[in-house]
Amino acid sequence: VRTMMLLPVKAKAGGANKDTTSMRTQGWTQMLSILALLATGASAFSVQHSTTRSIPRQMPWSNEVPRTSPFVLPNSNPSGQRRPCALHMSASSSSSSSPPSNSGLSSSASSAADLTTSPNGADVSTSASSKIPFYKVLWKFSRPHTIIGSALAIPSLHLLASPTLAIALSVPNLVACVAAMIPACLMNLYITGLNQITDVEIDKVNKPYLPIAAGLLTMKDAIVTVVLALVASLAMGLSYGTQGLNVALWGSAILGTIYSLEPFRFKRFPVLAAFCIVAVRGAIINASFYAHAKASVLGSPVATVLGCLATDRACFLSSLFFGVFGLVIALMKDVPDVVGDRLANVKTFSVRLGQAQVFTGMRRLLSGLFWAVSAAFVNQAVRAFSNSSMGLAACRLVTAAASAWAGWSVRQESQSVNPEDSDQVYSYYMHLWKLFYMSYLVLPFAR
Repeated sequence: VRTMMLLPVKAKAGGANKDTTSMRTQGWTQMLSILALLATGASAFSVQHSTTRSIPRQMPWSNEVPRTSPFVLPNSNPSGQRRPCALHMSASSSSSSSPPSNSGLSSSASSAADLTTSPNGADVSTSASSKIPFYKVLWKFSRPHTIIGSALAIPSLHLLASPTLAIALSVPNLVACVAAMIPACLMNLYITGLNQITDVEIDKVNKPYLPIAAGLLTMKDAIVTVVLALVASLAMGLSYGTQGLNVALWGSAILGTIYSLEPFRFKRFPVLAAFCIVAVRGAIINASFYAHAKASVLGSPVATVLGCLATDRACFLSSLFFGVFGLVIALMKDVPDVVGDRLANVKTFSVRLGQAQVFTGMRRLLSGLFWAVSAAFVNQAVRAFSNSSMGLAACRLVTAAASAWAGWSVRQESQSVNPEDSDQVYSYYMHLWKLFYMSYLVLPFAR
């Protein structure tokens, strides 16, 4: 504009004999070029602006995040849900001289203003705890994948301990199963809840979606919950009275406490931490609940934990198998958590040896375990066929086939996993839990 206005003046002031019409034309040409650029920019802004208006409002307590929103960054968490990112909307608005009115933008801004950011970038709603029902928060607090494992283990072990199908489906067996399952799930809640209470700062880095770290559950409510779960679990065990059930509950309570709580806090030491998890998932759960089933259903005089381990091959081998599986879960659990563990000075095997070494070693150990079980049951199935025991042979073939597939799955699923990618490793870790469930479903056929 200035060029267009000054060119004629300069021509007149200079007194030179120039073609002022040509200079004026040149000025108008430059002016039109500037207007064209402004029009192009305005058109682009209009398209983007109209797209933004169609974005639905993201409520701060919702798990669904509009994928088209310009205010959302692709930051995924281990559960597969995308986390909204709270941007400084007021600063963005103030940088524009005269922003057009837009209800969609203001809705997104008000939603983002309600969000807070956790240390690793996960956004947590300040009002989420008042919007999510307590039973849902409690379910998350219980770490459902561990609860499911305990709930599947007990009926499977009762079926394995029953010599016939009639005894397995008898009323005393069902009563004994329920009497063990309820306190076992309560004890599971105590152990996982205590671990979250003592690991709040670590969880804010490694697992910001957990209830305490996310602000969904207060510390006071968490402590009350775990204390009530512990007392109720032990009281139910004492009221039922079998040695196996009480060994399972008291042993789990003691190891779970020293694993998480000061001054012991065994989780700081990789060998002791692995021992706690292997002992609970291996000998304590399997041998103890197996002995509980034997004592409740058969009234066996040798139905003690040590007695079953010493005299019952099914009890010993199942405890050995799930003890090794528990070791894999214990070490694989720490692979995606190295960032928070380093900050808290927790020297896990993944921190000491490296994520790739632990991941590869545990993958090989578990696949080898499944294939060894498969080979053993194929051999036993052949023997059963030779003795004309068709039902027993069929059970062993089912166990062999399931174990062979599980070993292949362990190896196949690991091919696309980067051990240093926390999300990928966590997804693989949850896949191992599915194989853990499958193992308990197949366990009654392992005869």
